Amino acid sequence: MNWQFAQAPQVFGPLHLGLLAVIAAVNIGLGLWIRRLPEKTCLRLLTAASAVMIAAEVWKQWFIRVYVYPGVESMWFFPWQLCSMAMYASLLAAFLRRRAQNAVLVFLASFSLLAAVMALAVPSDMMRPQVWFLLHGFAYHSLMITESLLALRILSFRPEARFAPAAGLFFGMAAVAEVINVIGHVRIADVSHQPDMFFITPYYPSTQVIFSDIAARCGIAAEIVIYLALIVTGSGLLWLLERRLLRGGRS
Repeated sequence: MNWQFAQAPQVFGPLHLGLLAVIAAVNIGLGLWIRRLPEKTCLRLLTAASAVMIAAEVWKQWFIRVYVYPGVESMWFFPWQLCSMAMYASLLAAFLRRRAQNAVLVFLASFSLLAAVMALAVPSDMMRPQVWFLLHGFAYHSLMITESLLALRILSFRPEARFAPAAGLFFGMAAVAEVINVIGHVRIADVSHQPDMFFITPYYPSTQVIFSDIAARCGIAAEIVIYLALIVTGSGLLWLLERRLLRGGRS
């Protein structure tokens, strides 16, 4: 189970680029298939995808405890990162009324898609020596893209869907993430094992490139505000593009 590479594969190395090519091919093929599916089928597939994600997350947490951080209390991989939200949102979608469901679907089509693409493009924390752990990370983020395609297909039947409720959902999730960061900081003394959910911990600069420089120049609070603002802006622009494409497809 704990097969390992001789050393952790490099970002933009052959394995990374090869996995990106496979993920792109798989999701292009799935996208062509999804665009022909009815709305109800897409909703059922979203629920099925969430069940796969939850099962994979249970396995991941077990693997971390046994092989990655054995005998160590760690909240670094606590399942409340932005990328984790797809797992919860896709499960909830089937049980919500249309208005709330639209907010979740727009979140999956914009925030979740942006998070998946960025994580796959620069997968620094996924490039680990444990083979199955690495493959889990790439498969999970590939499934996030598939869920975004399903959400977009459902939204193609719903011209009334708006971005603002999805943005509100994002800020609510970010608030919960910050609570987890505070609790983890109080509970765990080792900084390397404290949570940094949504990469907005108030206790130390972001580990992400560029944003760590912003924190050094402007302070951690300013870095967090800029980071969240950029996520919302990027997701909003992505949604505008998707909405234009959806309208074009109906004309």
